[in-house]
Amino acid sequence: MCGLSGEIRFDGRAADAAAVERMTAAMAARGPDGTGLWSLGPVALGHRRLKIIDLSERGAQPITDPEAGLTAVFNGCLYNYRELREVLLAEGHRFHSTSDTEVLLKAYRHWGPRCVARFAGMFAFAVAERDTGRLVLGRDRLGIKPLYVTRDAARLRFASTLPALLAGGGVATDIDRVALHHYMTFHSVVPPPRTILTGVEKLPPATVRTIEADGATRDERYWSPPFARPRDDTPLAGQLDMLQTTPGPFTADDWRDAVREALRVAVRRRMVADVPVGVLLSGGLDSSLIVALLAEEGQRDLATFSVGFHAAGGESGDEFAYSDLVAGHFGTAHHKIMVDDARLLPALGDAVAAMSEPMVSHDCVAFHLLSQEVSRHVKVVQSGQGADEVFAGYDWYPPLADVPRDGAAEAYAGVFFDRPHEDLGEILEPEYLLGHDASAAFVRDHLAAPGADTALDAVLRLDTGVMLPDDPVKRVDNMTMAFGLEARTPFLDHELVELAAMCPPELKLASGGKGVLKAAARGLVPDAVIDRPKGYFPVPAIRHIHGPFLEMVRDALTAPEARARGLFRPAMVEKLLAAPDEHRTTLGANALWQLGLLELWLQARGVRP
Repeated sequence: MCGLSGEIRFDGRAADAAAVERMTAAMAARGPDGTGLWSLGPVALGHRRLKIIDLSERGAQPITDPEAGLTAVFNGCLYNYRELREVLLAEGHRFHSTSDTEVLLKAYRHWGPRCVARFAGMFAFAVAERDTGRLVLGRDRLGIKPLYVTRDAARLRFASTLPALLAGGGVATDIDRVALHHYMTFHSVVPPPRTILTGVEKLPPATVRTIEADGATRDERYWSPPFARPRDDTPLAGQLDMLQTTPGPFTADDWRDAVREALRVAVRRRMVADVPVGVLLSGGLDSSLIVALLAEEGQRDLATFSVGFHAAGGESGDEFAYSDLVAGHFGTAHHKIMVDDARLLPALGDAVAAMSEPMVSHDCVAFHLLSQEVSRHVKVVQSGQGADEVFAGYDWYPPLADVPRDGAAEAYAGVFFDRPHEDLGEILEPEYLLGHDASAAFVRDHLAAPGADTALDAVLRLDTGVMLPDDPVKRVDNMTMAFGLEARTPFLDHELVELAAMCPPELKLASGGKGVLKAAARGLVPDAVIDRPKGYFPVPAIRHIHGPFLEMVRDALTAPEARARGLFRPAMVEKLLAAPDEHRTTLGANALWQLGLLELWLQARGVRP
């Protein structure tokens, strides 16, 4: 886990190594263990290192293969790097380190850009080809590792964070009106390639981008899971066949066993490290199942971590009863972190500063404070993020189960969008309004694409491919990496996601959601955890804004920069400030916080009107 950056020029000039150095320095928190810079002609690459695999200096980056004329920077982890290394050794490749970065470089040399199909892991990388002048960027299948890009006629720059690109200079920071529409409508999700700033894009998940020396660019999407029932020729059908216990169609027991085995493999893969690995234990089903499977693997004295906050607005701020139950059941070395309100306010500003893009969820400050504490103990943790999207755990899924395919977009918008397009006229100033409903059009096109059997399959494909990487996954990456902590997400193992995508929706919706996962957990996790009501990472002080938190939001929305920017209608701002807890989005988020967070982020990034 690290931070990478770089530049390729198209105007005949040498790369601006000083700009790449500034971008790299801006990501020091992502890689506190080392820094590196490489430059040759029109290309420069920068890197900040977090030592997880091969702790020696032989694992430092950028890494070069002089014989092949290849230089690479890499962020993430290839969980199957040892297996790939053996294959490449048999093919005659020589290695000078035991790092997964060198495996990536040799894999690229041997298989070219299609090497990504052989990777099991989370990754973003850049490979510069000396002889062709070509630069190749790649991102993992689920978008777990971020990669941002800015471009003009003379050059293209890239980095692991959006603020790093701003540190390089020369980035257009006008507000992207389509992205703003998504932010205000599509539950604050801004689908790639857009970001809230016109001058910055993000490489979509499961994408390899090739940039030629003259600037010509092409993208290849290399993975898309089938949200359809398995056939005899479907990948992974063979695995199901081996687990099938009765002739005929796959039974619920077959799916349960297949999910349990795939998750067991996913958890085992994510223990690959040369440092200890802990678990973020919320006390919910997902993280508890990870702990159970690690205990089954023979892990002893596993470090687990939970966080809680003081109650507010009549809402509890912790789930310690369940995390204590799991920690006691499996005998983990448990760390319970109660955050005092006095720490929460300054941490909120720090969490906003750590965001690559504006992220409304109050989970951010919870993960930020939790990561700060966890990083004092371990450098790697496993997290249960992604299970709700992959196994249909959210409460907006059941209403979509019987919707006709041609009604999926309207039904989805009704349960997930923050507000109708028409309501934006009361919130945004006219210059920021669109004449069309960009979010509805995006969702309609995505859900109408072939490759999903039912309306719910199409919705799960949308949430897994778009909402997941650009909301919860991004949240975890940004907040953990603010303290040089690597978070690994076994529920986003691509083989597990492929399996879940083929699983019949009714099995996922069973038992109040995540039915097949609950069945897989039965006998491993205490029943009290499996059968508990669904919880979440509560931060009541943000859901119920008052006192100093309200003043922070008020200051942001009435600051000179906010008035000059003129994003929001003053009458609406005053209305929300006067009654901060009365106005909620469709899913119950605080509407004032949504506006305030955007201004807080823009001001933290130094974005001027």
